Amino acid sequence: MRQFAVALLLVLFAPSIGIPQSRPDPLTLFLQNYVGTPDEETKTTEYAVAFVDLKDDGTKEPIVYLSSDGWCGTGGCTLLILAPEGTSYRVVTRVPAVRLPIRVLDAKSNGWRDIGAVARKSGNEPLYEAVLSFDGKSYPISVPAAGKSNGKAQGKIVMPATAKAKPLYQ
Repeated sequence: MRQFAVALLLVLFAPSIGIPQSRPDPLTLFLQNYVGTPDEETKTTEYAVAFVDLKDDGTKEPIVYLSSDGWCGTGGCTLLILAPEGTSYRVVTRVPAVRLPIRVLDAKSNGWRDIGAVARKSGNEPLYEAVLSFDGKSYPISVPAAGKSNGKAQGKIVMPATAKAKPLYQ
């Protein structure tokens, strides 16, 4: 009984007496700062992530798929391509209105792998695979600016259509 009482006191008073609490991982912290204080639109934000070496340099860049009412519309949800920066990340590109699955293609543009994402140009057009190619600074920021796959692009799925998202705010 005494051990239980000590454990309960630690849980209740640890923050006020300076005992460190577990912190979210650097990606979650970055995304929480990026999204900001949760409001009615963003409090239900979920994300799926795939870490992929997009530059073939040994560093894995996160590809993040944000979903919730605040990040999705009729065309799909928001895709972020991030790059590690110190102990955090920076946004390379934000692409709204894409759908899963996400593929990393064998082809490269300006040293970064091309990315395939399911999209449509308007609500009454069929879905297709958009090819996002790096221009030296970023990937296209919209699906209409991206090229269309010819259906023969080689690559691998890094985020399947069934990817499990987790809540950004717990």
